[in-house]
Amino acid sequence: MCKISLYLFPLLLFLGAAPAIKTFRISGKAQGTSYHITYYAKDSIISKTDIENLLKELDNSLSIYQPNSLISQFNNSAKGLKVDRHLRKVVQESLSVYKETNGIFDITSYPILAAWGFGTEKVVGFPDSARIDNLMLCVGSDKILLQNDFLEKTVPCIKLDVNGIAQGYSVDVLANFLDSKKIDCYMVEIGGELKVKGKKPDGTYMKVGIEGPATDNRDEPFVRRIVTLKKGAITTAGNYRKYIEKENKRISHLIDARTGHPIENEMISVTVVAKNAITADGYDTPLMGMNLKEALVFMRKHPDMQAYFIYRKSNGAMADTATVGFYSLIDSDKSGQAGPD
Repeated sequence: MCKISLYLFPLLLFLGAAPAIKTFRISGKAQGTSYHITYYAKDSIISKTDIENLLKELDNSLSIYQPNSLISQFNNSAKGLKVDRHLRKVVQESLSVYKETNGIFDITSYPILAAWGFGTEKVVGFPDSARIDNLMLCVGSDKILLQNDFLEKTVPCIKLDVNGIAQGYSVDVLANFLDSKKIDCYMVEIGGELKVKGKKPDGTYMKVGIEGPATDNRDEPFVRRIVTLKKGAITTAGNYRKYIEKENKRISHLIDARTGHPIENEMISVTVVAKNAITADGYDTPLMGMNLKEALVFMRKHPDMQAYFIYRKSNGAMADTATVGFYSLIDSDKSGQAGPD
């Protein structure tokens, strides 16, 4: 899935900070994107090798781009297989989101995504209705069953793609690793998915910039809002970054698993704040699949999350709105420069 950039604004001033506390940063490439970790401690507690070993372990379980990964083995199997802790957790959360969103989010959508050109191989042209109808026989989380450590498929052609939730889970795994090292303040980011914790040495909390699309085709996307997070995760899904253009038509990578067709509504991007990144990541995409009224009603039923919406009005003008709880996080001052400090 496409993840719209979320920029961190720690704005360290070191006013009143204890001299013993230092800033440590680790960054690199992973999961087809980049990752950045900033943490504050007296000594360097974790290494880049520690982080990359964890990321490799996650890829070996969850990446459809790794031919020998556990998820690839499941996709190539006829009946299923025994899963590890990573795939089990991601499938459990995915089944929960599938149920809560009435099937808008569905990790069995890989055959449809691949047909539209968002799989591991290139395709020519767009699928017609007959092909979509045929592929939909291989879609549906009601066709998989997780019992203890065994993930079963009731239809041999079922294939999983957990990209819409795995990056959030990966953020949680790295954050949990920092927690295990007794690190009290940190930021973990993978491809725009963020989780933060604690006060910086200057006594302030992390600030996160939320990107929005340009208002003019000649402009670059820009930071529309800045929020302050004391603790928790924030992720964004949008349709203006990742798409395919063919036959004079632009197709978003966000596919409605109930119909097999790209999502077409007024939504431009949805940002979700939740306790964990896997939760925020799991719900940002299905909220994109709802119209604005539906999404706001849905969020009122899930007060443990907050959301910010960028959408187009009926006259084509761009607008934004948010849940009540999200407004309390927004900084009145939108100034600042992107990037951890």
